Amino acid sequence: MALYVPGGDEQALQQFVSDSPWDYLDVRRRLTEQALAVFPEERYLIFDETGFPKQGKHSVGVARQYCGTLGKIGNCQVAVSLHLATRHASVPLDWDLYLPEVWTEDPARMRRAQVPEGTAFRTKGEIALDELDRVRTWGVGDYTVLADAGHGNSAEFRKGLTAREHRYVVGVQGSTGIWPDHVPGGPKTRRNRLGRPPVAWDYGDARPTLLETLAHSLPTEAWHVVSWDYGAGKKTSRFYRQRVHPAHDVVHGAWPQQSEWLLIEWPEDQSEPSHYWLSTLPEDISMQALVRTAKLRWRIELDYRQLKDELGLDHFEGRRWPGWQRHVTLVSVAYHFLVQQQLQGKKNG
Repeated sequence: MALYVPGGDEQALQQFVSDSPWDYLDVRRRLTEQALAVFPEERYLIFDETGFPKQGKHSVGVARQYCGTLGKIGNCQVAVSLHLATRHASVPLDWDLYLPEVWTEDPARMRRAQVPEGTAFRTKGEIALDELDRVRTWGVGDYTVLADAGHGNSAEFRKGLTAREHRYVVGVQGSTGIWPDHVPGGPKTRRNRLGRPPVAWDYGDARPTLLETLAHSLPTEAWHVVSWDYGAGKKTSRFYRQRVHPAHDVVHGAWPQQSEWLLIEWPEDQSEPSHYWLSTLPEDISMQALVRTAKLRWRIELDYRQLKDELGLDHFEGRRWPGWQRHVTLVSVAYHFLVQQQLQGKKNG
């Protein structure tokens, strides 16, 4: 940038990112307000995480952990981001770094990286819910939330969305257990020694059904072919859905409430199902609308690719928390601008 801007100074720009006192959260708030004005149509919120491969051990949050960018465990930073999406566009609203316990349990290391004092360990699901709480104060409404199994596997995350009155379509693994009809049994009647109420569910000899087991038990005629928009074209696959009670909500002490949708995708040319989702969208939603909503999550993958390939999201070389936060904020500013120009071009075209 310094080379192309008249009077540009590389050191000054570097200082603007790393050391200037401007409030990155205030910039993200203003970007969110602008995005809500630009995208007046049906809105969705998408959560995901992305990795930043790194050398060395001094960059804030870096550790040996799973990195989606590498497709394996490697030395990297991992960020959780929240994006606003419509059928036609999507933009990032908020970011945060995941800090492994090797960081949060080392106060001296945290101070050197200028991590805010009092920052404790948070799971990626807890980071996502904190981001959701933050953007809600910026004017974001109770839009439907989309996420992959990295977040959807967590019963706590799903319960957090429901408590905030957000419907969701989230991925889960095939090893997830469900009750296809009703949850048998009831709360345990025996109190513990301290006299507290029971916090477990007693379903006797019954056991939940694994999603992968259910999928393999279904007859051929149970599957329906559905098409959905994907970028500039369409894709088609086979799907099955039914109302279920997720079993691990029960295991975690939440008494079973209303059933929700289970959606399974099993492409005809594959030997195993490819995706499983749980959803709290309305019972009267059509199969096509449910599939279309579940598949909209691809937009965040497009965002990550363009943010990295075109705008240098993963090029930050600083080591400290404030610099990283300002860097991803400035990249988001550029991305918002380009998406708005693209939408304006389509409108005028």
